[in-house]
Amino acid sequence: MGGGINPDTLSAIYVGDVVHKRARPKRHALRYRVFSMLVDLDQLESLDEKLRLFSLNRLNLVSLFIKDFGPRDGSSIAAFIRRKAAAAGVGDVKRIRMLAYPRIFGFAFNPITVYFCEDAAGQTRFLVYEVSNTFGEHHFYQAAVAGSGPEISHDAKKAFFVSPFNTLDGSYRFSIRPPDEDVFLGITLSTGEGGLLTAYFQGNRRPLTDATLLKLLLAYPFMAAKVVGGIHFEALLLWLKGVPPTLKFRRKLKGRRQA
Repeated sequence: MGGGINPDTLSAIYVGDVVHKRARPKRHALRYRVFSMLVDLDQLESLDEKLRLFSLNRLNLVSLFIKDFGPRDGSSIAAFIRRKAAAAGVGDVKRIRMLAYPRIFGFAFNPITVYFCEDAAGQTRFLVYEVSNTFGEHHFYQAAVAGSGPEISHDAKKAFFVSPFNTLDGSYRFSIRPPDEDVFLGITLSTGEGGLLTAYFQGNRRPLTDATLLKLLLAYPFMAAKVVGGIHFEALLLWLKGVPPTLKFRRKLKGRRQA
């Protein structure tokens, strides 16, 4: 598992910045402060018992609902991810840790949720990225990886509509530093014209305790709303800069209005 984290504390909070940088057709950048929960999917019930400000599948100041992730039907997320790993030929998954935004006061939106599938030695062997858009759709990217180095990189063909200003052209370059004293998730979208968009989250580890949750709730009480509001506000700024939405987005929007 890399240097220094007690194996008995596999869950944590990571506090840091989300940064987006667009290179074209107009330069644009954003940065905002967030925190994510890292949870061992096999220890969710014990977290529910241990913490007073956190609940599993029940409303609380901070919560996680199983139905928000994976198969989205309330069944085991861990079993779902293990099936994906087995189908990809990765059979030595000892634990799965999920990095995601929790619900705050009952609300959350996760543009991306990352599942770190680790072997008995704590090395990352399989990665799954659950990507969601504001239309309620989601898609899974995945990769079998060699997790012995400090950073893991791999590519994936873009296959899911996220931004109203990007088509399905291009491929992603994922750069991951698995959770330890910090965590890093970087994604670069490139097309035949070169790099288009870079986004990353870099966070520092804090213990997952009621005291930590209370401090973060006081510091970022509207974080969940800020994530969704920020997406729409940045889209407005891009539109004002003269970047047109894609044809697919316009069709989606028209379909919503007619529904």
